[in-house]
Amino acid sequence: MKVTLFATCLVDMFQGDVGKAVVEVLERLGCDIDFPESQICCGQPAYNSGYVEDSKKAMKKMITSFEHAQYVVCPSGSCAYMFKEYPEVFMGDPVWEKKAQELADKTYEFTEFIVDVLKVEDVGAQLKGTATFHTSCHMTRLLGVTEAPFTLLSNVKNLNYVDLPGKDRCCGFGGTFSVKMGNISGQMVDEKVLNIEETEADILVGADAGCLLNIGGRINRQGKPIKVMHIAEVLNSR
Repeated sequence: MKVTLFATCLVDMFQGDVGKAVVEVLERLGCDIDFPESQICCGQPAYNSGYVEDSKKAMKKMITSFEHAQYVVCPSGSCAYMFKEYPEVFMGDPVWEKKAQELADKTYEFTEFIVDVLKVEDVGAQLKGTATFHTSCHMTRLLGVTEAPFTLLSNVKNLNYVDLPGKDRCCGFGGTFSVKMGNISGQMVDEKVLNIEETEADILVGADAGCLLNIGGRINRQGKPIKVMHIAEVLNSR
């Protein structure tokens, strides 16, 4: 099966190991991975800040970059959902609306693709420890991926899972929200870290790089002995 990787800006610039883990997991599951070097930002920061027209240039570049793909897989629910927004952005455009819809229809978040398309629930991973999982807002509320991560985590050998109190609450990142509303964002991530500590987990797992950077940054500054891992890294543990 041919899979085209949409790596995202944050993975590309800050979390390269996450991208490598995604590739290695999918290759073990029999996928042939393609990476278009022409891919750039999906346009989400500008779009969410209200600069819709300005964001269209980046969106068109991404549509063109992934036009050849059979399946597009993304290790971020937030960025995967942005592709799902493209048809609405280009609604009424006789050329780009159709192309945007084709891209949206073949785009999947990483865990969603493994469970719903490949029909795999156990990737053969093993990791010793106690973990809890942060459910990101875009991935659960907008993209609608709610069960796949937990299905995969439940089959990681030697991993003890503990449910996160207040898991439905935002970590305070919210893209540009964390910049524009820094004080509020800081209070939200502090609450998130307290909830993580309550579980007594030594590993925090998530599926969105932005959330993990935000929460992981606070954990690091507070000197908490909690390891932060993207779910792709967990599933790549052997």
